Amino acid sequence: MLLDACESQLVLVDYQARLMPAIHDGAAVLAQALRLARIARMLDVPVWGTEQNPSRLGENAPELRALCARTLAKMHFSAAEEGLGEWLRPPARPQGGNARSLPRHLQKPAQAQAPERGSIVIAGCEAHVCLLQTALDLIEDEFDVWVVTDACGSRTERNRDAAFDRLAGAGAELVTMEMVAFEWLRTAEHPLFREALTLIK
Repeated sequence: MLLDACESQLVLVDYQARLMPAIHDGAAVLAQALRLARIARMLDVPVWGTEQNPSRLGENAPELRALCARTLAKMHFSAAEEGLGEWLRPPARPQGGNARSLPRHLQKPAQAQAPERGSIVIAGCEAHVCLLQTALDLIEDEFDVWVVTDACGSRTERNRDAAFDRLAGAGAELVTMEMVAFEWLRTAEHPLFREALTLIK
């Protein structure tokens, strides 16, 4: 199964000022997250951010925060525990009462519901704590979860890799930034291919 940009959302977990210097290969991890967010924005994929206890750990890197539609401040390690899932699901259509009993010419036309974007592309820090717990909760909430491994980090490689093993076992797809980008584009004939390629390279 390939990712579809029209069915995807991007969640970027806790790339925070006081955390990133402690992350193994943190500069490269943040650079991949920025590329991913820029390509998502280019292709109209919604981008969401989270920040763990921002009063203590600081906000996300400003250039990353600017690419997010909204950023969720949280205290739970799992952003799903603090309402992220509500951001990711389209608003429910209000019930119309007993309008069906009216003659057809008096009924209001059915409102189109926002399309479901059930493929959650997620990356962040620390991979074995906030990223892991958020992703596992999203899987439990019946989202399809795709973890961007080269945009994830922990203080140690061992913790990061253990998170990937556990996520794969739970049903998450493990991908890289380039895999996501090229699947969202699908073809070298995409009108934004050259622009995206500049970011990828």
